[in-house]
Amino acid sequence: MAVSALALTTAACGGGSGKKDDAKNTSSASSTGSGSDGSELKLPDLHGQKLEVAAVWTGPEQKAFQKVLDQFDKLTGAKSTFVPTGDSQSTFLGTKIEGGQPPDVAFLAQPGVLHQFADKGWLKPLGPGAQAQLSKNYSKGWQDLGAWKGKQYGVYAKVANKSLIWYNSSAFSNAGATVPKTWADFLKTAETVYESGTPAVSIGGADGWTLTDWFENIYLSQAGPAKYDALTAHKIKWTDPSVKTALTTLAQLFGNKDLVAGGTSTALANDFPKSVTQVFSGNPPKAAMVYEADFVASFISANTKAKVGTDAKVFPFPAVGNGKAPVVSGGDVGVALKDNAGAQALLTYVASTDAAKIWASSGGYLSPNKALPFSAYPDATERTIAQALIGSGDDFRFDMSDQAPAAFGGTKGQGEWKDLQVFLAKPSDVAGVQAKLESDAAKAYGS
Repeated sequence: MAVSALALTTAACGGGSGKKDDAKNTSSASSTGSGSDGSELKLPDLHGQKLEVAAVWTGPEQKAFQKVLDQFDKLTGAKSTFVPTGDSQSTFLGTKIEGGQPPDVAFLAQPGVLHQFADKGWLKPLGPGAQAQLSKNYSKGWQDLGAWKGKQYGVYAKVANKSLIWYNSSAFSNAGATVPKTWADFLKTAETVYESGTPAVSIGGADGWTLTDWFENIYLSQAGPAKYDALTAHKIKWTDPSVKTALTTLAQLFGNKDLVAGGTSTALANDFPKSVTQVFSGNPPKAAMVYEADFVASFISANTKAKVGTDAKVFPFPAVGNGKAPVVSGGDVGVALKDNAGAQALLTYVASTDAAKIWASSGGYLSPNKALPFSAYPDATERTIAQALIGSGDDFRFDMSDQAPAAFGGTKGQGEWKDLQVFLAKPSDVAGVQAKLESDAAKAYGS
């Protein structure tokens, strides 16, 4: 994890190999030529074929991806339909698969779901075309994240830096606040902003995943990568003293009514989009800072008049205690749930630089595609984060809850998401939330 503080490091065994379909792709290619990354991009003629593509994205994230789908359809003649999965992605997709109606391609938000689906035989390995683009454009670390038990299943087409805090530059200027580098300084900065008359920190507690991200950044910085890996794999329990220390630290924010914008009840009622927009709307705004990933930029641009890089600025999640500034990543991995030419073609396309360029143009998007030119990003803020991502190579840690079984780390209203909402409501009960986290983890991990 010894990487630049702004480094983006963000962000499933199948029934068929896909080789037969890829052979078909090569012989009937309707779009063949040199891709933007210098590699040969071959896509099949898919006229008359319909594709269903599922992902968790909504709002501006969905609109940005739709541009990629539209271009894919234009190149191949396919007709693609986007289906939102909702936050309980594994449940939604599992029901569709077991009912015999899986989407052709899904973008999974948790590696744990990829592993579970692969073990169930629900995923199809990448064919030669997609594998060629992946090998050309992605470092080994990102390839490995999309593999399981020796087979390559997925393409990390969209990733996220989850170690960023966004702030209203005017609110900071009015308060005379400075950008903090440590957790202690962060709390002091929040107090300075509060004393100036602007609520300090906006929290989107209605979406439990945001709370897991708060915990993970503190835990990684404070306990270190070895402990982080151990807790991720449930090799140490959630009742471990290191978890107590991290939760106690987080309670310094969650338990301070002066620092949480609107108080606990408001924080628990705010979803992620609202937690962002209230920082960059109104005069004065309802809060000065909000924690979340680089994709916050797209929500700012789509839902407020604030300009990223000017009105809306960002700083790295501060170092906690004696630790280094954390770098936690997330990402969405594209996988094939059907063994057909269309599914493999779409994965080939999203692994290409051509698709990444279209995606990046909308903002609020980062790619681990090392062949994507930084000029594809629409502003200096995103270019800086992208440069740090590529420069960090394979030195990253992935989101802890995303690696857990979905029942614990990726399902709305249960497991870690629910337990940390309870903690936000009562941050003084560290031992209680530890016990509940361990109980839920033990059930999900089977140990």
